[in-house]
Amino acid sequence: MDPCSFVRIIVGNLAVRFPISPSSSSSSSGPSVSDVSSGNCYCKIKFKSFPRKIVSVPVLLRTESESESRCCFSGNVSTVAACFSLSKSQIETCLKKPKWSVLSVEVYSRSGASCGFLAPSGEKLIGRFEVSLDLKAAETKTCLAHNGWVSLGTNSKKKNKKSGSDPEFHVSVRAEPDPRFVFQFDGEPECSPQVFQVQGSTKQAVFTCKFGFRNSGDRNLNPSLSSSFKSGKELSLKERKGWTITIHDLSGSPVAMASMVTPFVPSPGSNRVSRSSPGAWLILRPDGYTWKPWGRLQAWREPGVSDVLGYRFELYQDGIAVAVSASSSINTKLGGSFIIDGSTTSTTAPLTISEGSFDLSSRSSVGSSRTGSGSGSDFGLSLPQAQQKLGFVMSTKVEGVEKQSKPKVEVGVKYVTCTEDAAAHVALAAAVDLSMDACRLFSRKLRKELRQLSREAVV
Repeated sequence: MDPCSFVRIIVGNLAVRFPISPSSSSSSSGPSVSDVSSGNCYCKIKFKSFPRKIVSVPVLLRTESESESRCCFSGNVSTVAACFSLSKSQIETCLKKPKWSVLSVEVYSRSGASCGFLAPSGEKLIGRFEVSLDLKAAETKTCLAHNGWVSLGTNSKKKNKKSGSDPEFHVSVRAEPDPRFVFQFDGEPECSPQVFQVQGSTKQAVFTCKFGFRNSGDRNLNPSLSSSFKSGKELSLKERKGWTITIHDLSGSPVAMASMVTPFVPSPGSNRVSRSSPGAWLILRPDGYTWKPWGRLQAWREPGVSDVLGYRFELYQDGIAVAVSASSSINTKLGGSFIIDGSTTSTTAPLTISEGSFDLSSRSSVGSSRTGSGSGSDFGLSLPQAQQKLGFVMSTKVEGVEKQSKPKVEVGVKYVTCTEDAAAHVALAAAVDLSMDACRLFSRKLRKELRQLSREAVV
């Protein structure tokens, strides 16, 4: 099946420029020199029903005698400030009314410490910028909605003119196609469900999952990796260990696996997995007669907050973790999303980008030299390079531990060139979902499907 249509809205290159006299201590149209020089400007970025983004904004000053601006804030002007991703149904909703396709940015200044810019007290609205987006056209081509300076003067007639006395705002806004493969588990991962590829209202089975329990002495991993992940804590009775989930294609061949290689154990004197001693999963892909690591997921309970799961995901290159690709948290009661997004996350080992197309049903890649067997050392990773912005890579949405969870996985098309690519992301999604249970307080029982396989001693 074809990928699903998504549109990605990217806002970046933010800066505020104030015309100001060198001898003056304040400007009637903006904040004081001291406030501006300390960089106390920020903006609120809002689009439709998405949560608003609040980010600090670099400040530029220009005196009457200077033809060029000089930056008075140590921020990076060329950064992505906010991203909004819209599915096909959300795009169609926005097209119903013109105002639903308008992105707005409000620019504020605030006196005092810049780290407190979220507080409403002392903030001053400098101006507002709005731009309409052509979301229909953005489904097939990149649309640059705005790129450059705009006046923030109160007189709307001067919005797009340099008045010489009003502050100015620099922003780049573009909407671009961001097609994704969408996969949906037909049940909870521990119940060994099927996995469907979804395209609109159409679903097609592409994988099956097998959940099981791996004995500590039965590790079908690379021996050097197996020994490196052994822990003396495995001898403890109060632990959650050995869970595995294997992803098979429709022919029954295993194409990816998530294997719990470091047990989830409570920190001394508590009933919770700590950040200092997290549990870990290896995400593996077949390599001949053994398995080769593709990534590692660590998970724990955040300190002081009983309902938050923290996680850290790393990519692998030749058996070595080379980059942190994602690090965030999920509410264990309400659920949430695990996201790998290069626009907001730094990475030094980017996934291989392919210009070819991929058909899950045929297990082939057009324009790619990689084989469907997953053999060789090319597992979607390139050698460490300079920091890059990769855009959206993948996301999975999971429910809270008390709810039935059928994870939904979205993967950027350019990161899927063969069946194993897709299966690795599906296995990662299963590991994220199972980590919600693995990190549950040890004073509480696991669900029955997991208790039958776990050696956990509930206290």
